[in-house]
Amino acid sequence: MSFLPTRNTSDAASNDQDLHHLPTNYLYSVIFKDIVLEINDDDNDAKSIKDLQIYCKKQNIPDAEINELKHKYHQKSPIWWYTCEMFLYGMLNRGLRSVDMETMSKLGFFIRSLHLRLEQLHQEQSANFKKPFTVYRGQGLSKEDFQNLLNSKGGLLSFNNFLSTSIDQQVSIAFVERAMQKNQDIVGVIFIMKINPSKISTSITPFAMIDDYAAVKSEQEILFTMHTIFRVVEIKQTAKNSRLWEVQLTITDDNDPQLSIFTNRIKEEIDGRGWYRMGQLMLKVGHFDEAEGLYNELLEKASTDSDRAYIYHQLGWLKDDQGKYLEAVKFYEKYLEIKRETLPEDDASLAPTYNNIGTVYNNMDEYSKALRFYEKANKIYEKALPPNHPNLATSYCSIGTVYNSMGDYSKALEFYKKDIAIKKISLPPTHPDLANSYNNIGVAYSEMGDYPKAISLLEKALDIYRKSLPSTHPNIKRAMNSIEAVKKKL
Repeated sequence: MSFLPTRNTSDAASNDQDLHHLPTNYLYSVIFKDIVLEINDDDNDAKSIKDLQIYCKKQNIPDAEINELKHKYHQKSPIWWYTCEMFLYGMLNRGLRSVDMETMSKLGFFIRSLHLRLEQLHQEQSANFKKPFTVYRGQGLSKEDFQNLLNSKGGLLSFNNFLSTSIDQQVSIAFVERAMQKNQDIVGVIFIMKINPSKISTSITPFAMIDDYAAVKSEQEILFTMHTIFRVVEIKQTAKNSRLWEVQLTITDDNDPQLSIFTNRIKEEIDGRGWYRMGQLMLKVGHFDEAEGLYNELLEKASTDSDRAYIYHQLGWLKDDQGKYLEAVKFYEKYLEIKRETLPEDDASLAPTYNNIGTVYNNMDEYSKALRFYEKANKIYEKALPPNHPNLATSYCSIGTVYNSMGDYSKALEFYKKDIAIKKISLPPTHPDLANSYNNIGVAYSEMGDYPKAISLLEKALDIYRKSLPSTHPNIKRAMNSIEAVKKKL
């Protein structure tokens, strides 16, 4: 689950670009759900199941369960598969909770089918949902998560996985009491959820009674789709048990006035369509191997030069991040070859690719080539963009990086400071690109022997990375290693 305190949402609302005040797992959950529901691969379930089968073998899922899914998937409904005592339920919800991109993408076809089935059942059961009603959920929370929940009073709470609830409060109480007996360190919570169907879009947040469709018959269960959002109204301790709390929630969704402004911007950050957006999301969270496999599949299916050019560009970016620089240049040049057939050499849309090629050559220690491409991009940017445009900042940063690599640290700082001056104006204070700028300046000061100043800037970069990126992102580890290396020089 994701906790969105009032402070965070208010900070983001005050600046519609400031998405990084929101929890990272919430941001990626929003994007992933949007992408999965957009992709229509109903005719390709066989391939999706085969891909899942291969993945399950790597995860040591029992062959009997894999074969049952393979041979009987279309004989049962998605709700039956979700509720049966097999690997799907645990794998799906663990993947959604932890934003495990590989697991989520392998199960994308199933997530979409389950969501659409809930939407269909909701329409069939609409007569039961005309008036507001209440459902309950018992859950054990870690002390850290419970504190986050307390801090979220008045704010929002997003359940990023599919959400099981019951109309019968006693079912939820019995569940949470068993959980508390098994683990003395958790805090028991009974969520009391007020559902007003008129306040939400049921295409975004469908829910349905599933007792008649489940593999294991439950007691008046209502299942909500992934990424269901509630406002936290009240939190109070129960009289009979100090470890058990009641939390009053009211349902809302992405159309909530407090959320809509930045859910729209989240979706804009990763543009495109379908699987192309999925590839961007994978790159953004550092899942390069999965992204490469996806882009190679898309390349085989690409029917236009425009699609092929886009994929070549993304593969160039990916190979650069993997440290495979010659391959990166090759893909970027393929992109330029296609684009130059219809565009002039100095077209503004080509500048980012010139800049990227410069970065690859800089990584290969070919500084003269790097500087040539960086300056080519910079010349286009200075002519085409306003003085505080983020792309111009990136260009200054790139030139600074070459001078840093050449050992001309004062010249590097000159361009790094031009870069960060723009980013402080054009980006929110917790944007990862701003962290990159602090990191670069910190490294330059370290090379010049000003270690205290370097550590201060590197720690500022690390703090932003931790606030804006998943905990497994490689930039976090790199920043930590840089700080330790500088401290050893003191």
